[in-house]
Amino acid sequence: MPKSVQISVVIIAFNEERNIGRCIDSVKEIADDIVVVDSFSKDNTEEICSEKNARFIQHPFEGHIEQKNWAITQAKHQYVLSLDADEALDEQLISEISFIKSNWTHDGYSMNRLNQFCGKWIKHGGWYPDKKLRLWDSSKGKWGGTNPHDCFQLNESSTIKHIQGDLLHYTYYEVNEHIRQINYFTDIAAQAYYNKGKRSDLIKIYIKPRLLFLKMYVLKLGFLDGYYGWVIAKNSAHSTFLKYVKLREIQRRN
Repeated sequence: MPKSVQISVVIIAFNEERNIGRCIDSVKEIADDIVVVDSFSKDNTEEICSEKNARFIQHPFEGHIEQKNWAITQAKHQYVLSLDADEALDEQLISEISFIKSNWTHDGYSMNRLNQFCGKWIKHGGWYPDKKLRLWDSSKGKWGGTNPHDCFQLNESSTIKHIQGDLLHYTYYEVNEHIRQINYFTDIAAQAYYNKGKRSDLIKIYIKPRLLFLKMYVLKLGFLDGYYGWVIAKNSAHSTFLKYVKLREIQRRN
């Protein structure tokens, strides 16, 4: 039977003054509670959250999965919409969630994420539809995956419905930001791989980046996104290269 629910919007943030205001504004129509869990930002993130009347809580960052699971515990309501500060709901998604609040029938709801890269919306290369499970009954699962690539994992018997509309993701404003993030994320990913027993070798270092570029740029039609489609495929391939090189270096030290 459909039921009416109240929704807590839970947002994690760190130095997000460029994005956090847009994120909060996009959820005001559907949120009964907005909480921002911040990793001790050094910019104006806190001031903007205060202006937008969002609850602001600081908590040390111990990993993406760990931070998001802790953030859920700060929600006032059982039903949670989880966002990153650089995301926002489009109008259709707002309408869909507004209807769901009065007609909740599933344990979780997934949606497509549309990514913007250096001002261009990316529609190919495996970046769209970037399906995400972001609206759920928090008693039915928890965040998991491998840092920094987290995902919410519902219990086996849970039901999921896909809804219309896009979760707008403002990824990188400049290519240099993407490159810096790749270096940071590959540090985390290489260590996480090692901790899980995964290992690297010269064959993986050589082959995997090339296969990923072929998949993204050719098979997934990344070339249709023009110059930035090529940049994304090249950077993603380089990210894979760095991850396996760093994993091999960890192996050599241990």
